[in-house]
Amino acid sequence: MNADVTKNQEDGHLVCALMIGRAGSTGFPGKNVMPVLGRPLAAYPLLAARASRHVHRLYVSTDSSEIMAIGRGYGAELIARPPELATKEALGEHVFAHGYREIARRLAAECKRVELMVLLFANAATVTGTLIDEGVEALRRDPRLDSAVTTSVYNMWSPLRARKLGADGCLTPFVPFETFGDPKTLNCDRDSQGDVYFADMGVSVVRPYCLDHLEDGLLPQKWMGQRIHSIRSWGGCDIDYDWQVPTVEFWLRKHGVEAPQ
Repeated sequence: MNADVTKNQEDGHLVCALMIGRAGSTGFPGKNVMPVLGRPLAAYPLLAARASRHVHRLYVSTDSSEIMAIGRGYGAELIARPPELATKEALGEHVFAHGYREIARRLAAECKRVELMVLLFANAATVTGTLIDEGVEALRRDPRLDSAVTTSVYNMWSPLRARKLGADGCLTPFVPFETFGDPKTLNCDRDSQGDVYFADMGVSVVRPYCLDHLEDGLLPQKWMGQRIHSIRSWGGCDIDYDWQVPTVEFWLRKHGVEAPQ
């Protein structure tokens, strides 16, 4: 543990990691606990938090007994996810805010406070301790930042290429081309609009006020606040479909992760 982390901990300001995941996924049942490279999917965000040089406390918010057991196995403290926040309609931002408030309450009993929150999803394995540390260090360097989040460049999914079905069943632009400037200057080159950054859900490192004031955050992930730093990654995603699993396993191997022997 480096001197800065030791000082912050002695001052009672802690970096707390919070992973969320629920039991009742309908689109991809059991995704949070499915085996990926020989471990449950939810194990990877926890491994990343444990590998971070800056995370002091690790928490899991869930209604799933299986995810609770995984969390305990990696030394996480458990937060019971209320039934109203364990439905498919519940928003992740509200689950994060609930978890943060519970963490703040527990720390207050120890005369400690949250410095930064490291927000993780049980179905997002494309994260490492190094990526978490980059986010923590970015926020410590620049007090103007609200958050730091992992991003992947996916130019093939530029909003210029997005379509929706019209009333006649034919494809039509999802966003009017005029949004991007003069349509005459647009072309089919996927890189023509510059790099397209997506928050890939690997990790969000946020200041507590972002969770205290979700209404002030930028859509669609309001927990990130307004001034959002990019932690450069690649190939990041949260798993919602079975076809994504081989891609995530490829990512993990490229980052030195192998199946347990």
